[in-house]
Amino acid sequence: MVCVFARKTSEPLASLVKQIDEKIGENGKLKSFVVITPKKGEKPADDLKTLAQEAGIQHVPLTVGESPDGPPDYEVAKDADVTILMWKGGKVQVNRAYKGALTADNVRSILNDIPKLLGD
Repeated sequence: MVCVFARKTSEPLASLVKQIDEKIGENGKLKSFVVITPKKGEKPADDLKTLAQEAGIQHVPLTVGESPDGPPDYEVAKDADVTILMWKGGKVQVNRAYKGALTADNVRSILNDIPKLLGD
């Protein structure tokens, strides 16, 4: 499971989600979801719809969270703009937090962690 929590949509986030979506299309064992955790008063639903349409997302649910801190049990970094959680069999394999916009190197690093979830 690859979970992406982000404060807002961005081009690097769209690139990451598109590539995760493609990996799910290649390997049905992989699952993912994205939650936008907006600050109070922000309404990111339209941005999320645009991301889904422009990136052609088919396999990754895109949602808007109710709390800017994310779900309490998920340990989303409160001061991060993007938090990536990956787990397999109930055990967290990857927990990364990024301040500011994701870079191409960040996206590459995140994608390189996905095989940890698919191995036996």
